[in-house]
Formats: sequence, structure tokens, C-alpha cells
Amino acid sequence: MTRLRKLVTFSLDDRKFALYVSAVQRIVQAVEVTSLPKAPEIVVGIINLQGTPIPVCDIRMRFRMPPREMRLADQMIIATTAKRTIALMVDSVDDVIEISGEKIIAAKQILPKLEYLEGVIKTEDGMVLIHDLEKFLSLPEEKALDEALEALNRDERKDG
Repeated sequence: MTRLRKLVTFSLDDRKFALYVSAVQRIVQAVEVTSLPKAPEIVVGIINLQGTPIPVCDIRMRFRMPPREMRLADQMIIATTAKRTIALMVDSVDDVIEISGEKIIAAKQILPKLEYLEGVIKTEDGMVLIHDLEKFLSLPEEKALDEALEALNRDERKDG
């Protein structure tokens, strides 16, 4: 018996992407993002989610898509990696789909140089790229983000 995989699909412009449901905590409407000095370029800032600062990542940058201003209808996917919780800025969250694991094509078979992808599936609407959240931030980006968050915590302790 083939194992079914659940994915949350989302859009950036006319492209479709997905994350495994297991990595997704929740989906929220886009909110104002506070800048985070010294964060890596892909981290546009932080949001406060129930008292916890969550780094907000612009996934468009990772895929070299043209930047655009956040819109009122945009959404954020709050997702968890092994190391941290992050928010991904997306145009819209489209659906939760269930697909047979054997229908997922390993990304390295199609796009060997794109290490941020885990796989690709073909749907009626075209190709959906499955994002590998564990590889989203490079080691230098992880380190820079850790340092920026530590500096933020030090500043809050001084002010508080």
C-alpha cells in the first residue's frame, strides 16, 4: 500500500508550491512586519505571534522571483523546521491535497541545482514544487538570524 502524503499548496504569482502539512502550524492573514536589523536578506523582519517573535521570510527571494509589496489579501504560513518557527509570505494558500507518495518526483531528478525543493508533483493545474523547509535557510543565514534574534532579545531585556 502506498503512503498518502498531505500537502498545503500555495501560490506566488502564477506558480504553485507546497509544504508538507506536518510542517505547517497555521495560516494567518498578512500582518505588518517589523524590521529585524542584522537579519539575513531573505528575512524581511519579524511578527509577534502570541508574544513570540517569528522571523518572516520572503520566499520569492529564494526562487529569484521579482519582489512585490505585501497586499491586504496576502497570507503567511506559520511553519516549523527542526530549528525554529518561521512565517513565509505567500500570495495565497490554495488547498490541502492528499497525494500518493509514488507520484512525487524527487527534485534532483528534474532540477538538480535547486536544493530548496524536495519534490515535484504534476496536477491538473500544472506542476507543484514541494518546498524543503529544512533547507530553506543556508547555514550562514541561520547563523545571522540567530545573532539578529539574540540582539533583539538583549535589547528587549535592556528596555524592559
